[in-house]
Formats: sequence, structure tokens, C-alpha cells
Amino acid sequence: MVVMAEWDWESGEGLLGIDDPADWDAAFERGENGLGTGAIGLAFNCTLEEASPRIIKAMRLADPAQRGFAFTAAGTAARLNGELTPELYAALRAEGHGGFAESAVDDTLTFVPFWQLPPWFKWRTVASKVRDKLETWRLNVTYAAEDAHKALRRRRS
Repeated sequence: MVVMAEWDWESGEGLLGIDDPADWDAAFERGENGLGTGAIGLAFNCTLEEASPRIIKAMRLADPAQRGFAFTAAGTAARLNGELTPELYAALRAEGHGGFAESAVDDTLTFVPFWQLPPWFKWRTVASKVRDKLETWRLNVTYAAEDAHKALRRRRS
């Protein structure tokens, strides 16, 4: 375990190694910077149950950059654990699939088994697959039309 004095909350140096939720809690109480970065460290080094409430607190920070890092922490937690807590699912759903939460939602859809996802995430998965299929069809039609147009031009020349 790293000694708390080694955490540089101002610059964020070393915070990805934070492994004690009590250190994060103390920094939160002091109003330190770097709490979102520290939340990523907790996602890497602590259990999901320990990291989750702190990630959620970091998602509510005033600093947009640190709030963004908190959503990165949620995505990291999904990658590492193959699941999220009900509170993290709810926080991601509340933010929606866009903005800060886009990568975290995508990571959740990628790394959490479909059958474990809450309903909103299952719908996001289905909607994403339908959108991808429609885009593939659109591109195929576009390419076929372009090829036909080129063939007609060659024929006329």
C-alpha cells in the first residue's frame, strides 16, 4: 500500500495507483483536485463494491475534466469486473449514451455479458446493432450506385 503522502492530488501524479478508499474519502472531504483520476485508481486497485460509491461521487464533481475521469473509471470498472453495481448502472443511464458517459456505456455494453445487463443497457445494445446494420446496408447501396455510375460513364466513353 502506498502512503497517503505520496498522492499528489494537485497534479494527479500517482493517483492511478491509489488503493485505499479511505485516502480518496479524506481527499474528497478536503475538496482536493484529482478526485476523478483517483476514482480511476480505485477502479484499478479496489473491489467494485469499494470503488463504486466513490466513482459515483466523482461523477457529480463540479470540474468537468474530473467528472469525465469518473466516467472513465466506470468504464474501467466494467472492463475489469465484467459487471457494475446497480448504482453505477443507474448513474450511467441517468447521464445517457452521449457526452461524458459515451465511452463508459460502450465499455459496459462490450465487457458486461448481455444477460447481466439491466433493461436500458440491453435496449442500447439492440439499438446499436440495428443502427450498425442499417449503416452497413446504406453503405452497400451507396457503393453499388457509385459502381453502377462509374460503369455507365466508362461505357459512354
